Amino acid sequence: MSEISILAIDLAKGSFQVCGVKADGAVVFNRSVSRPRLYQLLAEQAHCVVAMEACATSHHWGRVAQSLGHEARLIPAA
Repeated sequence: MSEISILAIDLAKGSFQVCGVKADGAVVFNRSVSRPRLYQLLAEQAHCVVAMEACATSHHWGRVAQSLGHEARLIPAA
């Protein structure tokens, strides 16, 4: 999974949509994962940018990502 440069996460209550993207913009995967699997995915993933829309739970997941060595970016809702 080291080829992933950006993990884009759409946060929800029970399951999350996660899209892994290479540096050239090619999508490696786009799948739905559960809350425990998201934590596991972040822990297994090589350090990268983790982007998500700023919302109530994004700050929690941003801190989780940062504690695992990722760079968290919260995108304001447009």
